[in-house]
Amino acid sequence: MTGRDLTLTASLRPAALDARRGIVRLHPEVLTALGLHPGAPVRLTGRRTTAGIVARAEPSASRALLYADDLVLGNLGVRDGSQVTVTPTPVVAARRVVLTGPPEIVAVVSPEMLRLALLGKMVTTGDDVSLLPQDVLPDAAVRTLVEAARRSLANTVGYAWTSTLLTVTSAESANGSTGPTGPTGADGGTDSVLVTMDSVVGWQHGHATHGTTVAELRAVTGGPSPGAATGPVPDPAPGLDELPGLRTQAEELTELLDLGFHHREVLGRLGTTVSLGVLLTGPAGSGKSALVRAVSRVVGARFAAIWAPEIAALTNDAAARRLREAAASVRDAPPAVLLVSDVEALAPRDTPGPLGTVFRQLLAETVRAGAAVVCTTSRPESVDPALRSPDLLSLEIAIPLPDAALRREQLTVLTRGMPLAEDVRLDEVAARTPGFVAADLAALTREAGVRAALRQKEATAPTVAMADFSAALEVVRPTSMAESSVLELADVTLDDVGDMAEVKEVLTESVLWPLNYPDTFARLGVQPPRGVLLYGPPGCGKTFLVTALAGTGRANVLSVKGAELLSKWVGESERAVRELFRRAREAAPTLVFLDEVDALAPVRGQATDGGTTDRVVAALLTELDGVEALRNVVVVGATNRPDLVDPALLRPGRLERLVYVPPPDAAARAEILKAAARSVPLAEEVELAALAEELAGFSAADCAALVREAALAAMRESLEASTVHAGHVATARARVRPSLDPGQVAWLAAYAAQR
Repeated sequence: MTGRDLTLTASLRPAALDARRGIVRLHPEVLTALGLHPGAPVRLTGRRTTAGIVARAEPSASRALLYADDLVLGNLGVRDGSQVTVTPTPVVAARRVVLTGPPEIVAVVSPEMLRLALLGKMVTTGDDVSLLPQDVLPDAAVRTLVEAARRSLANTVGYAWTSTLLTVTSAESANGSTGPTGPTGADGGTDSVLVTMDSVVGWQHGHATHGTTVAELRAVTGGPSPGAATGPVPDPAPGLDELPGLRTQAEELTELLDLGFHHREVLGRLGTTVSLGVLLTGPAGSGKSALVRAVSRVVGARFAAIWAPEIAALTNDAAARRLREAAASVRDAPPAVLLVSDVEALAPRDTPGPLGTVFRQLLAETVRAGAAVVCTTSRPESVDPALRSPDLLSLEIAIPLPDAALRREQLTVLTRGMPLAEDVRLDEVAARTPGFVAADLAALTREAGVRAALRQKEATAPTVAMADFSAALEVVRPTSMAESSVLELADVTLDDVGDMAEVKEVLTESVLWPLNYPDTFARLGVQPPRGVLLYGPPGCGKTFLVTALAGTGRANVLSVKGAELLSKWVGESERAVRELFRRAREAAPTLVFLDEVDALAPVRGQATDGGTTDRVVAALLTELDGVEALRNVVVVGATNRPDLVDPALLRPGRLERLVYVPPPDAAARAEILKAAARSVPLAEEVELAALAEELAGFSAADCAALVREAALAAMRESLEASTVHAGHVATARARVRPSLDPGQVAWLAAYAAQR
């Protein structure tokens, strides 16, 4: 190290990439002067001493500034504009780190997830840290684990995970030092250490990750001794009455475990045996782990748990040792249940490895010994099929996405201890949460409680009102939609769509009825329409109609541009189609919007791309009308060229309803102008109906552009303008030209007449 240091001026930098991740940015020349490279640790001294990871600022940045976020400045005890001394410091790996935080966070965040959230960060005793993980990590395997932890944190904690702060109560380096080293601030300094996968991380007075120093850490923090179990000791198991919507799955699992643990003599008299290997599938956050814990308590079995991504992050030898310890812990003290969460990390379908072989062997030995092994996954298609063999995971139990009735029941349980105002209607909340699983609903109720607390800080008897749930719904999204392109919904419904009475009627029957009244279709014994194709000239409101449909039907919407699913790599396009429809099934009721569908599903046999689009069309046809049912999912395609779409996609059972969206006539143009000018202060002299008569050949987008251009004309005349006059409209009329091609419009009208 150079031993040099510099005193710079702190500048608050709220960049999203760095926010609350312990990163500070310096000018490239300052990095060179200090002998640092991006990613190196530095000691920072203000009123307190802390540490961070340096990154390169833009070349245009100031050489005299240290760019940091509010969390780093808070740990330094300084404000924006204060002086901070920057000193290079060696990389010292953390031996153990102990933290404390809000009780509701400590209760749901496991030490393993906590370690991944802190991975690659410099921590100092007394610092505040966030759960936001580092985005730039060198190891690809570790990056995958961190992404899994990010999703798990979103599932278990909900919206609050991005803003929660924790406090480091103890940070010990590999040499055991926790005292001051080097220059200190007013409050004294402590070692700053880097959290690695070998660091033992735990909660104060709670549980910790595995490692050779777990017992020591438990002694320091006052937590319980590790005991015989190799996994973290779980929180008290919930009762089955706290898991509404899982009764059928609970009864099936309870009967199996009770028979295998307590009635083997009956099986012996019948000359048969039972295998206690179970694969539990369901959306992330649906309560799979809670179900296993609850059933284990009911049948009186010991419970041990491991998180597969954490095991997969270790070296093969260390991972195999951990797996053997976990298997031995349940084999040696029956009856016992071993829970393996996210099993696809240990036994992936596409990239099997030696660790998967070891896992299958230990799984078979454990099940033969009479113990139960329950593996959970939210991605069953990614699990090695070999695990489903009769001597391994012989039984598969699926947890479906809850419908409105089950969500209502879950909300009742979640709000049991919450003082609700008289205007709260849980039925309405359940209806407005399609695609939400139990964890999402828990996050929703927490967020509603936070909103109520902020609103009633001084109240002696605060309550949670319907407005708090409505506000929470604006920020809490279903987990199943986290990785999807979600159409940004406006507050519009079909009632806001001017004219188009026939088009709205067809869309209501073809799209809204299947999503809102599936029981009626079942009662009448008919299959609802699978999809709709909207076609018409560009700019005539096809996308706006889909937005209005989503607003009317209160359904989840996945929006995909046709070309987004195409890839030059063989098999990737088909995989993207499968993933799209898998997410749609998980988030049902769902409206899948395929824009520019002619680019995604052209007529087969005519492409020159090596057969990619032909395979994509085949994948689409399979998903729309394949063996696996597509329940509560409606597909809406949009195109300007229906003749280029593969005919097989347009037959009954697929995109069977073709809906022509014509260019607006004078009456429709008047309605569009009124809607576009709703927030524009027009002078009384502006006659929109008369203007609409003059706009032959204008599309809906052209009409909206005309109103926008008129407002801009008023601004060009005077930035103090408060009204848009007829002269401004005339100026806009001269600038905005109709975009509709008469030939294309005539061809589409003729095509529609032939259907």
